[in-house]
Amino acid sequence: MGVPSFQASNAVIYLSYGAFLVSGLYIAWRWRHQSKSDFLATNRSQTAIPLAFNFIASALGSGILFAYPEISTIAGVQGLVVYALSSSLPLLVFAFLGPIIRRKCPEGFVLTEWTRQRYGTIAALYLSFLTIATLFLYMVAELSALQQIINALTGLDGLPAVIVECVVTTIYTSLGGFRVSFLTDTLQGIMVVLLIILGVITVGVETRIDHSLVESTGLLKGSLLGWQLIYILPVAILTNDFLLSNFWMRTFASKSDKDLRIGVTLATIVVTFILTLVGAAGLLAAWSGAWPGNPPQDGSISFFLLLGQLPGWVVGIVLVMVVSLSTAAFDSLQSAMVSTGSNDIFRNKLNLWYIRAAVVLVIIPTIVVALKSPDILQIYLISDLLSASSIPVLVLGLSEKFYWWRGFDIVVGSLGGLLTVFIFGTIYFGNAHEGAYLMILENGLYSNDWSAFGAFVAAPVGGLLWGFGACGLRLTFQYVYARARGHRFDALDRPAPAEPSLVSDEGPADDLASEAGREPVNVKATPKGIFF
Repeated sequence: MGVPSFQASNAVIYLSYGAFLVSGLYIAWRWRHQSKSDFLATNRSQTAIPLAFNFIASALGSGILFAYPEISTIAGVQGLVVYALSSSLPLLVFAFLGPIIRRKCPEGFVLTEWTRQRYGTIAALYLSFLTIATLFLYMVAELSALQQIINALTGLDGLPAVIVECVVTTIYTSLGGFRVSFLTDTLQGIMVVLLIILGVITVGVETRIDHSLVESTGLLKGSLLGWQLIYILPVAILTNDFLLSNFWMRTFASKSDKDLRIGVTLATIVVTFILTLVGAAGLLAAWSGAWPGNPPQDGSISFFLLLGQLPGWVVGIVLVMVVSLSTAAFDSLQSAMVSTGSNDIFRNKLNLWYIRAAVVLVIIPTIVVALKSPDILQIYLISDLLSASSIPVLVLGLSEKFYWWRGFDIVVGSLGGLLTVFIFGTIYFGNAHEGAYLMILENGLYSNDWSAFGAFVAAPVGGLLWGFGACGLRLTFQYVYARARGHRFDALDRPAPAEPSLVSDEGPADDLASEAGREPVNVKATPKGIFF
């Protein structure tokens, strides 16, 4: 059994946190005179390589050590490849849609600001609620995963590590804001890549495969679940990424569209390889006889069963990797939640010290909920279903052809998508009780039926149907109201063209104005958003 001693485990864990705290404080000190706007976001300031490492650090978390090996033990190679590609390829949406949204909303730094501009305040606040709820769920999942991993790897109580991580990230995030999160993520992203390469090499060298188990486990064959996941996972993860402000803040931080495309593409490639290699631990655990064990263990801990057969120094490397993964993911989510709340709820009018206090306060409920929520996948699934019902109706507004699409249609469509899941579940299971449980995917993603697949079909399709229904109802009401009042029906009139933005692919308005020898001008990209 390759478990380090308690003293060695504590030394590895807390020295790693100490290193991140020192580096975070140093960066925060260097930028101690930054403005409030720089504290919340650093638009158009980052080049491709730092962006790539930031997207890598934000896309990964310690929970990958549970989720990806587990899918390998359930759906084999097919499930692992689908899961890895479904998690990494959606990052490319920021490379393609990011430039469009930046041109439409040059003064923003989160998706909710474009939503306010396009659909009005009510729709923006609704999306902000979904965004903050999603960020909160991800923070809870990260802390829950960290606690379980520390316990599985070392036998130590994971709660002290959770508290120390929250204290460390809260200190440097509250002092330095997004800029510190970005720079520490760059360092942590580099560390994660190097440690995973080292960890994979050591695990591969030290693991002994029983070739008779390769065929008998059936993990090389396809399965019904594997085919279902080809649809479920891309829909769930792609739509969910839209609600993660940490990705959008990094999108707006890119210096140019070219830097954004290069950075995101590099991150996508690296994340694909990392997730595939981590998930392969489940296959190795099955083929080496470490999993399912005696008595049989759940596939989510197959990675740790495999490590139990390896030398203690390998576990030490994995511990440093876990701390790096978790800290990088958590501080990104932390700064994203605070920046989103400041922008969407308080319109960036809060004093900087109140914003810093918010960074501290948001941690308390996160820790409390994390200690009561051990099922990490369940947390992600709730967030995925919310996004699957909301994002399809939202992104229609990116097309100029849908100029008549309004915030009312978005909100009704989003709520209608969830209602459609309930209706589907009630019909599928034959009772409303099970239909309600399907809205939170109580039976999980890997059930041996079509309920999860149906839920992820019902959410986006139902959302679009309810959205178009709401649109038709709204236009009918506006037409009748206009006729009754003797007014012209103008709900389908095209809006006046927006003034061209002075923000280009090469830089912000101030730079362009300076080059032209004139004063910078603040220009709104589009008219004020309309809810109804």
